[in-house]
Amino acid sequence: MKLEDNYRHKGLRKKLLENLQQMGISDQRVLDAINAVPRHYFLSSAFLEIAYENRAFQIGEGQTISHPFTVATQSVLLDTQPGMKVLEIGTGSGFQAAVLCQLGVKVYSIERHQPLHLAAKSLFQHMHQIDRKFNPTLVYGDGYKGLPAFAPFDRIIITCAVPDVPEKLLLQLKPGGKLVMPFGKGAVQQMMVIQELEDGTFHHELHGSFSFVPMLEERKSVAAKKMS
Repeated sequence: MKLEDNYRHKGLRKKLLENLQQMGISDQRVLDAINAVPRHYFLSSAFLEIAYENRAFQIGEGQTISHPFTVATQSVLLDTQPGMKVLEIGTGSGFQAAVLCQLGVKVYSIERHQPLHLAAKSLFQHMHQIDRKFNPTLVYGDGYKGLPAFAPFDRIIITCAVPDVPEKLLLQLKPGGKLVMPFGKGAVQQMMVIQELEDGTFHHELHGSFSFVPMLEERKSVAAKKMS
């Protein structure tokens, strides 16, 4: 696999960053991280001319690579610090995981579609040779179960629409940790941030409307009981 990131690609990313800033993204760390990740690596070469537009693209298995604005928004809401452990539910193309790697966190990412998992694994192996930061732990499995063997996590991010709060994932958060996810049924969801408070309860906030493909279910979900 030959990965090329030339001046044209970098120029297109610069325009994307200007667009994101106009849309309200002001976190410089997140902007720098997105600027450091060649989005065209995660798409078919047929999309090269439009890879840096603020739009989603099909990546197979009924899944999409999210809008750059969505990736930026979730990254800002996660409020990470270098060295944190972050669990991502839904590797997809790997773009969000790559942005998180650039933010200096240790990424654990689960994907339930094996073709997408294998494609992301292969891509990151090549990217790691270019930049050592691209080194997430990728797992093929059920996102609703999380990764209890690696828990607890400082942050958890879900990149698909969730109709109920996954209690098993909340149990894998560190005290004071945050979970960011698109919450709700139907075509439009609300971006929700859940934080565990010192008394063990959970506080949630909503941050605007977004559209994600649904999280596939093969489990019994119970909404979190302790939430203010």
